[in-house]
Parts: sequence; C-alpha cells; structure tokens
Amino acid sequence: MMAANFTEFRTNLKKFLDNVVNNNETLIIKRGTGKGAVMMSLDEYNSIMETLHLLNSKANADRLYESIKQMKEGDVVRNKLIEE
Repeated sequence: MMAANFTEFRTNLKKFLDNVVNNNETLIIKRGTGKGAVMMSLDEYNSIMETLHLLNSKANADRLYESIKQMKEGDVVRNKLIEE
C-alpha cells in the first residue's frame, strides 16, 4: 500500500497510476482536511465487487464457505478432461 499527499499525487500522476495498475498497488491520497481517497486498479475493484456480490446472499455465502471447507478437507471430485 502506498500513500501520497495531494501535491505529490498531482506532480507524479502517471507514476502513481502506472504503479497502481501494473503492480496491483493501492494508493491512499491524503488531503489537508483529514479526509482522503483510495485509488486501486480496475481489476482489483472488479474483484472486490464480484466478491461482495457473491457473499451478498447468506445462502450463497454458506454454499461457498461449505465448498471451500470440503476442498480443504480433500472432499473433491476429480474428472478426467475430455480429449478431442
């Protein structure tokens, strides 16, 4: 995670954007008012939104957690790939 004040961010905008996008970094942009902003790559944002969507329903979240538990316990079904 990186942090920059607004002046540093404005001065080095391209460098910060490249670092966020190319290295999946998260950037906190601090402002004098004490409030700030967070910048992340679009891929990272989409991943978070997908996770939130999948866990939004209790039933779906329970199913996912149960599947993860089964996988960790080795309770999996393996099928051979169909060869053409």
